[in-house]
Amino acid sequence: MRSGAPVRGDYVLYWMQASQRALYNHVLEYAVERANELRLPLVVFFGLMGDYPGANRRHYLFMLEGLLETGESLSRRGIQFVVRRGHPHVEILGLCKDAALLVADAGYLRHQRSWRSFVARRVSCPMIQVESELVVPVETASRKEEYAAATFRPKISRALDRFLVPLAARDLRITCPGFDLESMDISRPETALAEIDPAHAPMPALLPAGGTSEAVAVLRSFIDKKLHRYHELSGHPDLEYTSGLSPYLHFGQISPLYVALEVRKAGGPGADAFLEQLIVRRELSANFVYYNPRYDSLAALPTWAANTLREHAHDRREYIYTHRELEEARTHDPFWNAAQKEMLATGRMHNYMRMYWGKKIIEWSRSPQAALRTALRLNDRYELDGRDPNGYAGVLWCFGKHDRAFAERPVMGKARYMSADGLKRKFDMDAYLRRAEETYREYLALQEAAR
Repeated sequence: MRSGAPVRGDYVLYWMQASQRALYNHVLEYAVERANELRLPLVVFFGLMGDYPGANRRHYLFMLEGLLETGESLSRRGIQFVVRRGHPHVEILGLCKDAALLVADAGYLRHQRSWRSFVARRVSCPMIQVESELVVPVETASRKEEYAAATFRPKISRALDRFLVPLAARDLRITCPGFDLESMDISRPETALAEIDPAHAPMPALLPAGGTSEAVAVLRSFIDKKLHRYHELSGHPDLEYTSGLSPYLHFGQISPLYVALEVRKAGGPGADAFLEQLIVRRELSANFVYYNPRYDSLAALPTWAANTLREHAHDRREYIYTHRELEEARTHDPFWNAAQKEMLATGRMHNYMRMYWGKKIIEWSRSPQAALRTALRLNDRYELDGRDPNGYAGVLWCFGKHDRAFAERPVMGKARYMSADGLKRKFDMDAYLRRAEETYREYLALQEAAR
């Protein structure tokens, strides 16, 4: 994305919104290179809006912890970090008046793309967008929406050798003198959160700490302790063999390229299985939301899935629960309740249970449309990695997106069916229930202490 003609300015400006890190950030390193070419200092801007779609207290705290570390890292490199409260695409315009060049990172959701287009139409300096949240840029991987992983995998695989390349940090020749630019104080995330005051905030949760150093520690622990059996055990909700990286990837606190290179270095069948999830599956989700503007509606489903759900929309449901009953984990199904409680308490849910969770919401809602609204609202409100291409693709997968038709049955039609009996056959669900209940009790105690 480019706009404007070259003009003189006081600094190069990097609009950091998606890639919220100083480590392994292509956007940052490109901005440093351009600043060096122009013999100018570099300023990094982040817009902190209090009404980001779907976001609340848990998301803001995690993000602010990461931004605090990022600001400190930038300062050590001689780069001024400016955080302003407000809508990013509006706040950035004032800083652009004194910029020689604007460099922006990439977003894939509707509002993220519209922000960047809005700014590109209004700035007088050149604007360049750089990809750093995917291993392979979305338009390089494919020029159209892909039907499933089977059609996407060969395309992105052909590009991997070109993009799986280490990224070195550049030295900034002219450090920032400290321009008199208004910036919000985020040195105390809790205090900053009170100033932002996101609406409808859930009570405190048992969240991991945010930030790049935490993300790198989580990655290192995963590689050292779990990667060797990831291909065998990552699908077991009764065990803890997932990476735990999804919140850090969502907030751009760790580079997917850095993760991929470190995992590939470790090698083995576990690494192959993990890279399938990190690159093929995750970037298929970006492909979905980028090329399909209806990514949060049933209109995004393949024809067979939309037809079968419509044909079974009026089938008798054995159970129907309200949104509040589901939110509060008050169903007849102890496994579903445990998954919901895990999400309430920790901001995450095991991947396999996330699929089961979504499937049951379809079965227990009055219509497929109502089920989609409920699943998206709960996912976005409580998951740390909600409001994300992976979230939309994952929820729509439960309805048949990126999947195939199965034997027809009531309510679900030809969409894939999952059952509690299947969970019990495959996994030690008693162990999963015990762990989820213990975690939920800790969460309730934390809530009580906060009152």
